[in-house]
Amino acid sequence: MDAESVIEFLGCVPLLQKLPSSSLRRIAQVVDVKSYDQGDYVVREGEVANGVYFIWDGEAEVCGSFHADDENRPEFQLQKHDYFGHVKGAVAGMASSAQPQPADVIALTKLTCLILPNEHTNLLQSKSIWSADKSYDKCSLVEQILHLDPVDVVIVANAPLVNIFQGITLPDAPKFGKVFGGQFVGQALAAACKTVDSLKIVHSLHAYFLLIGDFDIPIIYQVHRVRDGKSFATRRVEAIQKGNVVFTLMASFQKDEEGFIHQVATMPYVPIPEELLSMEELRERRIMDPRLPRTYRNKVASAKFIPWPIDVRFCEPNTSTNQTKSPPSIRYWFRAKGTLSDDQDLHRCVAAYASDLIFLQISLNPHREKGLKSSSVSVDHSMWFHRHFRADDWLLYEIYSPNAHSARGFVSGQMFTREGELVVSLTQEGLLRRARPPMTPVKSKL
Repeated sequence: MDAESVIEFLGCVPLLQKLPSSSLRRIAQVVDVKSYDQGDYVVREGEVANGVYFIWDGEAEVCGSFHADDENRPEFQLQKHDYFGHVKGAVAGMASSAQPQPADVIALTKLTCLILPNEHTNLLQSKSIWSADKSYDKCSLVEQILHLDPVDVVIVANAPLVNIFQGITLPDAPKFGKVFGGQFVGQALAAACKTVDSLKIVHSLHAYFLLIGDFDIPIIYQVHRVRDGKSFATRRVEAIQKGNVVFTLMASFQKDEEGFIHQVATMPYVPIPEELLSMEELRERRIMDPRLPRTYRNKVASAKFIPWPIDVRFCEPNTSTNQTKSPPSIRYWFRAKGTLSDDQDLHRCVAAYASDLIFLQISLNPHREKGLKSSSVSVDHSMWFHRHFRADDWLLYEIYSPNAHSARGFVSGQMFTREGELVVSLTQEGLLRRARPPMTPVKSKL
């Protein structure tokens, strides 16, 4: 077996799906391979195991002095991707001395196991799902927002595994009165990524926003394994709150391979980001700008300002307000604040998160006017990832809206690196409506 096939295998082991891809690559380098004939003891009750065993091929059974009735017997028959053994001092609170095996494990068929030796079981520890070396509290805010906790793996006979993760809305995260749509996209994509082997990278996603999310309660993400192929994998993710599916996402993953290359899209000529104002600087300047309406400046100054975890620099800052008609297009640079971990999955999740910060509202630009009150809700969101990139390096986001009709706005976007490489293409459609006037209270005739 080669290193690539070992990494693919490890990515499908439920125990390891909380680990960053860097940890899986390290584990693949140090595991030993051992084969057993039918009836052989893999480990014996009372003995100390050599480490953690992962079943590569074949079946085994757990036997011993413990009681397992016939109804529960299938729970103790181990198959491909199952694991057992002893983690020597790798888990907080666990004794550092080796503990004896509580049961026999016997090969039911010819059996091949990968063994992570005791001296390397510390690789099973991880400070976050994105980095083995950087603790959660040392990560950038957007990396913390995209952190998920593995909750459970649901195993149903003759059906693919269902992985369950939990995400939350951090107090410092953008909310906009509800769970931010980009948070749904980024967290759901993160959940999908953690169930695919690290050699396959997301190349497209298609998402639907079904219900408004409540940022005061956790979000449960259920990941369904639609397909696992040699080159491609497909995942379906459902975000659940209060028992209801509030958001759904389909994502496709592909192993890197050589192929034809061309790029017709060209990056527009714009000022470099270092010459442009940050959103925080732009906000302070607009508050003091006498060319803007006094009521607008007072509203901006009095509103609670929560800095975004994404640094945004508009290429053409102007004196327009949310009630000033303007073209249905915009260009801005963005990058994650702070330094991200190296996992390419993380960088694509960050781009997915950031993609919804300023997107659909561009479709409303030609219709803005004084006194206009509108409501907008994203309906669906699609992304195609063309090349590798870092989301903590500057990316140029070019957005335009070619159409609005039937109370729906449509926007399209492209993301370029500073070198002009097209790395992401996007589309979104959403609901755009004039806000309904408040109901006039009924006056009593008595």
